[in-house]
Amino acid sequence: MKRNLTFVCAAAALCVLAGCSREPEPVKVLYWNIQNGMWSDQGSNYDNFVEFVKAEDPDICIWAEAESRYRTDTADKMKGCEEQYLPYNWDLLARRYGHKYVCLAGKHDTFPQVVTSKYPVTTLERINGNGKDTVVVHGAGYVQADINGEIINIVTVHTYPQKYAYLAEDKEKSAAENGGDIFRAAEMKYICGNTILKYDPEGKDRWMMVGDFNAISRIDNPYLGRPDDDKAFLLHDYVRSETPYIDIVGHFYPEEYQPSTFSGRRVDYVYVTEPLLKDITSVRTITDGFATASRDSRGLSNFCHPSDHYPIEFTMKTGD
Repeated sequence: MKRNLTFVCAAAALCVLAGCSREPEPVKVLYWNIQNGMWSDQGSNYDNFVEFVKAEDPDICIWAEAESRYRTDTADKMKGCEEQYLPYNWDLLARRYGHKYVCLAGKHDTFPQVVTSKYPVTTLERINGNGKDTVVVHGAGYVQADINGEIINIVTVHTYPQKYAYLAEDKEKSAAENGGDIFRAAEMKYICGNTILKYDPEGKDRWMMVGDFNAISRIDNPYLGRPDDDKAFLLHDYVRSETPYIDIVGHFYPEEYQPSTFSGRRVDYVYVTEPLLKDITSVRTITDGFATASRDSRGLSNFCHPSDHYPIEFTMKTGD
C-alpha cells in the first residue's frame, strides 16, 4: 500500500512538471439586474436573496443596480451612505452566499455594477467617460477573474435607459429624434474602445461583456417587427459588426425569443468571444422561483418583486 501511494504521488509530481492539463472545471456565472440594490428583499435582511444565490451556487456573480436607493417598502430615496447598506457592504453580503472576493466594477451615479466571486477578481478599470464629450452614465467596469491561473476578462455594462439623450434640453424633441438610442450607441462604442478593442481587438482571449444594455437587438426582430432602419438597433449593430463578441443567448436559442424583463423585452445580454463560447455548456434565463417577477401592488413607481429583470446564468468549463 505504501509503495502504491508513493507511486501515485510521484506520478502526480511528474505530471505537474510535464505540464499535464487538469480535468476541465465547470464555472457557473450568474448575472442579474437586481433593481435598486435588491430593494424588494432589503427589509428581510436579504435572506431570500442569499438563499436564492446559495441554491444556484454560482462561482462568479455580476450584479447591476447594485446600490441601495430607496427606503424599504417606499419610493423615498435614502440619504447617502449613512442609510445605504449597498454598495458599501457587498463584502459582508457576498460572504453569506460563499463569495470572498468583491469588485466595484463601475460607478458613475447610483446604479453601479458589482462583481463577486469565489475566485480572485481585480478591477482594472472603472469607465465613466472622458470628461468631455462622452459620459458613461451608469458607469462600466473592466474586471479580471483568475480561475486557477486562467484569466477571464469581464466587462460590466448598464447603459443609459431613456428615450431622449442624456441632459437633453428638449426631451420630447430628443426622443422624437431617437436621442437615447444614439446616446447609448456612443456609450457602447466608448466602452468597447476602452476594453476589448484596446487590448484584444481580434478576440483571441476569453472575454465576456455582461449587463443591462437597455437596447434591443436586430436578431430579435422576427419577433419584434421593427423597421429595418430603426435606430433602436444601433447599439447591438455596433457590437455585432465592430467587435468580436457573440451573443450567447442568441447563439444557444436561435429560434426563440428570450425576454429578460417583466415587461417582455430582451435588454440584458451576455456577449463572449469565440475562445470562451466554445467552453460554454449551458445558458438559461431564470424566470421561476424567487426570480419570478411581479409588479409591486402599492403602485410604487415601476418597482417589481424581486426585480423587473430576470437573472441569466451560464456554465463554462475551464482548465482543459
